[in-house]
Amino acid sequence: MRKLVYYIAVTLDGRIAGPQGEYDFFPAGTEQQSAAYSAWANALYPETVPTAYRAAAGLTDAPNRHFDTVVMGAGTYRAPFDQGITSPYAHLRQYVVSSTLAHDADPAVTVVAGDPLALVRELKRERDADLNIWLCGGGKLAGALLPEIDELVVKNYPVVAGAGIPAFDGPFDPTAFDVAERTAFPSGVTLTRLTRR
Repeated sequence: MRKLVYYIAVTLDGRIAGPQGEYDFFPAGTEQQSAAYSAWANALYPETVPTAYRAAAGLTDAPNRHFDTVVMGAGTYRAPFDQGITSPYAHLRQYVVSSTLAHDADPAVTVVAGDPLALVRELKRERDADLNIWLCGGGKLAGALLPEIDELVVKNYPVVAGAGIPAFDGPFDPTAFDVAERTAFPSGVTLTRLTRR
């Protein structure tokens, strides 16, 4: 059975975005540090680069290495949608969990108004899928899907937001994960992969 992997950038205080969904405050480090980190992360997880930026990142023909499906909340989808990008990850099967988004936003995007746990359990049972499912965000969706999250891949940035959208916004439910690997970069960014205990 394939896994649900929450791959996300967070601040030191566990925020994935600011109060209005902003994320431009995540520090990039020096240009050289940022380029080195981006090249490393993009090579490791090429499918997490939005389709519109894949050519600039040299990933036009890069195969998906870890994920063939992305699941995201309405807030995560709305950021590219408001910029006219209705299919942000055209190289993946795309699901948006939302009770307010129109079902015909884009033919390549499936809008799911129902239970996100049922959706993920169905996706996990697919026998013809070789790669995992990427939970792209947001915090409320991650909180709802916590029982089904098998791995976390956390890009931790050396900044405190003070307020904003938490990585998990759900009921109190302590869930243990073990560190499988961790890589630190000169910019202060760490990338940690954790597996459910």
